[in-house]
Amino acid sequence: MIEGTLAQLRRDSAGWLRSGTDTIIAAAPGRLDVMGGIADYSGATVLEATIGDLAVVALQRRLDERLRVRTTGNQVSRLPHTEHALSLGDFYRGPARDRASLKSYAEVRSLFSEENRWAAYLLGVFYVLLAEDEVESFTGGADVLIRSAVPLGAGVASSASIEVATTRAIAAAYSLPTSGMRLASLCQVVENQVVGAPCGIMDQVTCTLGRAGALLALRCQPHEVLGWHAPPDGYGFIGLDSGVKHAVGGARYSRVRCAAFMGRRIIQDALRKSGGNPARVEYLADVTPAQFRRDFRPSLPVRLSGREFVERWEMTGDAATTVEPEGKYPVRGATEHPIYEHDRVGHFTAALASASAAAAAGDASVARRAMLSAGRLMFGSHRSYSRNCGLGSHETDLIVSLVRAAGPESGLLGAKITGGGSGGTVAVLLEAGRHGAPAPRAQAALETVFQEYERATGRPPRVIAGSAPGADQIAPLRVAW
Repeated sequence: MIEGTLAQLRRDSAGWLRSGTDTIIAAAPGRLDVMGGIADYSGATVLEATIGDLAVVALQRRLDERLRVRTTGNQVSRLPHTEHALSLGDFYRGPARDRASLKSYAEVRSLFSEENRWAAYLLGVFYVLLAEDEVESFTGGADVLIRSAVPLGAGVASSASIEVATTRAIAAAYSLPTSGMRLASLCQVVENQVVGAPCGIMDQVTCTLGRAGALLALRCQPHEVLGWHAPPDGYGFIGLDSGVKHAVGGARYSRVRCAAFMGRRIIQDALRKSGGNPARVEYLADVTPAQFRRDFRPSLPVRLSGREFVERWEMTGDAATTVEPEGKYPVRGATEHPIYEHDRVGHFTAALASASAAAAAGDASVARRAMLSAGRLMFGSHRSYSRNCGLGSHETDLIVSLVRAAGPESGLLGAKITGGGSGGTVAVLLEAGRHGAPAPRAQAALETVFQEYERATGRPPRVIAGSAPGADQIAPLRVAW
């Protein structure tokens, strides 16, 4: 799998990596968020697929303290700079190389300007491994080369894939035991604390622990893998990239996340005042839809200013976002979404299980009814993204409406926006043939979707297909460059 990228990496490495030097190659896939999405930071269960596109990292150790990174590939024209360098010494306040001398996360974040923010996803890994006790010190720096085919800004975890691939390469190069869930957790720290993007953990876990052809079920409390679920034969998932750039660090995503934690704080306060136990709602996903409608929804403001919230409730309890006094927050909708989304994921998982059991028993009609139910749940999820959270976009709404208009008889069963919303990619449930490729009538329906979308926007959506194993199943290569 990695071997197919080696020739490109060798061409890209001219003037960067040293010939004949021991080199570690590691890779991680992007992910397609099928159900759950932004409910991850509220403790919901999410269902995530890997995609076929990979981020591949080549790393060579250095004798000095320099840390250099170069990014290459077809997408780098969108970046103002493609190379960046730091020193290990930049992570410390003085000449000592001990934990007590390490700078704070805020100080390290300031090492990366807006133009070089992309480099924080890679070089920030070195700092996090130090700060989080994975390594006492690094004996020398590194030259890093990254080539990623995971689409940038498409909402398919391009940042998590390079974090995970980089961490895998560093762990192999410096003989660190970092792997599995611990690796994914550290990569989330990179994104939250070094980059400053308030993401949940589902992207990093999927890029690390995902399996080809299956949906990873992750209960984000804080991160428990519940298993993997494959659709029955004859069905699959693809992504349609709207071409509208998505960013987890964007204002709308951060505002909705902050609003959800405001809602949790208000609910906890209401429980405390009524003699209840606020610990019942450590996560919003702990609340059932029925409980929410009966006990909490009427008391939640539709919108609330940051100033009003701070005056009454002081803190949200979320370390990844900050309440802006002049900001306006959609508290009720942002609180409602993860509660109902967690419930939808449960029904979606049950539908997959029912469909698979029926297919195994040879009952295609029961299997189809279950998959039609799964498709309707995806449409419901998308509607909540747009109406409750305001995280839709004209373009992604258009793709979903075109899929819905085609109808299940066309082979297109469901669709929803992925990840953090506000553009990016739409996940589509469809009839599929071998290896997950769209079945003939689904492909014909997709062609109509493409034509209508291009007529309305001036560009066709890009198809994101395939499914690769997660990074933990892709053994790093050690080669002489």
